[in-house]
Amino acid sequence: MESDFLVIGSGIAGLSYALRCAELGSVVVVTKKKDIDTATNLAQGGIAVVLEAEDSYESHVKDTLESGAGLCDESVVRMVVEDGPARVADLVRMGVDFVRDEGSSSGYSLGMEGGHSCRRVAHANDLTGREIERALLNVVRNHKRIELMEEHMVVDLLMVAGGVPGWGEVDSGERCVGAYVLVDGQVEAYRAKLTAICSGGVGKVYLYTTNPDIATGDGIAMAFRAGAEIENMEFVQFHPTCLYHPEEKNFLISEAVRGEGGVLIGVDGVPFMKKYDSREDLATRDTVARAIDREMKETGEDCVFLDITHRDPVFVKKRFPTIYDRCLSRGIDITKQPIPVVPAAHYMCGGIRTDKYARTTVAGLMALGESACTGLHGGNRLASNSLLEAVVFANRAAVFCEKNWKELQNIDIPIIDLWKSGDAKELGEEILINHNWDSIRRVMWNYVGIVRSMKRLELAKKRMEFIYSEIEEHYQEYFVTPNMVELRNISLISLLIIQSALSRKESRGLHYVIDFPNKFKHSNATLFRRKGNRNSWEFELIGGVEGEE
Repeated sequence: MESDFLVIGSGIAGLSYALRCAELGSVVVVTKKKDIDTATNLAQGGIAVVLEAEDSYESHVKDTLESGAGLCDESVVRMVVEDGPARVADLVRMGVDFVRDEGSSSGYSLGMEGGHSCRRVAHANDLTGREIERALLNVVRNHKRIELMEEHMVVDLLMVAGGVPGWGEVDSGERCVGAYVLVDGQVEAYRAKLTAICSGGVGKVYLYTTNPDIATGDGIAMAFRAGAEIENMEFVQFHPTCLYHPEEKNFLISEAVRGEGGVLIGVDGVPFMKKYDSREDLATRDTVARAIDREMKETGEDCVFLDITHRDPVFVKKRFPTIYDRCLSRGIDITKQPIPVVPAAHYMCGGIRTDKYARTTVAGLMALGESACTGLHGGNRLASNSLLEAVVFANRAAVFCEKNWKELQNIDIPIIDLWKSGDAKELGEEILINHNWDSIRRVMWNYVGIVRSMKRLELAKKRMEFIYSEIEEHYQEYFVTPNMVELRNISLISLLIIQSALSRKESRGLHYVIDFPNKFKHSNATLFRRKGNRNSWEFELIGGVEGEE
């Protein structure tokens, strides 16, 4: 398989980028499950964008910087915020049906969410992600230059010597020319002039997550093995409010519920957020998640509750139809009963380091969406900035391709050696995978969660090093399977998170460690790259945390 552009992932970032690049050449989009099995499809809240007359770019920038705990790149924040309205207009032209409000200056109904100083979240009630995915897929499926391939699992990136026009200097002296893809039990080489990782986040590393099952950090793990720089992996955002119910594993209760007046209460019915932040229930996600975690530990209860029963039932049902129906199916009428909620792993604020055109430090490899670390989110993502980041950087990446297409289209794509299985055997027992998968997720939840300690992090590192070594032996010994690839990736991602957390000896944003409760006056990113061969998790710190308390 050969194309001009290979896109790994079918969420908002990958599809937006694919549509723009299809104006230049042929595009292949591969996704390991079905095309709608994405985090985009589960996004409830919306896309943060300055549209109202009383709002301003400066206000959105200020809110983003404050949420990011001093680690955002302000130039990136301004670029994304100012480009937002044009990108939302693009989505509307492609058929995204945001809820309208003719009484507002923008003509849109805009939601309020934690950390925002005014209403600026464009939404499709509580199904915004699904609406965006529907519209983009409809255009992609009917595009003659885009081939969308479901149930195609990317195993690793294809690397050869050389550079890419317009990319600039890279340390490795290698370039990416596609990926090895697992299809129906066979590994095939998918070659391309440019490759974009848009494969989502890492939530399945943790025992409890709001993420879909596809979120196993594949793109970040592959990029690390290829030599790309990885940044700020310690900043895992835990969404404060995931539905707590024995028959649910990842149903999110949108931040917008608190934006519309929902109040967090304990089992005694008493609101508690005023003890932790002057913004109370509209504080940023890191603050709210830690507050809930502390309340649960102090009371010994398994959850807290989110109460919106004081709002008009007709309004609640209209504004949150999906949440209302899902909770009602579990015996909870949210117009009459508070919703049991717990924090759950939600979003990776770190990832593959990129520049303002989504270029990684590996020539020929771009990264978009949750897989990327662009400098927008810093130490804690502001609510509903993720969809905004995805569309802005998809456009920026396409702009780079357009500007350099004359040279890029002449890139030689060498013939790649066939995948070699050697003396590999069939993996006869899935228990080898299932046991390690469960062990990883429990270690990460118990030792590398919302509140951390250096002792627990060191214990987690020791356990994960052993597990990783065992998994790598299995990977080398047996034929590749989708479950094996995912297991290998989450074991590597776990080690990257742990080592990044150990490297930051301060508490900042989403990283709270009890041994170092204060934050430095000055701080920067944790930045790593691979050290040794591609099968090793060992890496070197090339941009450590420095500062004064």
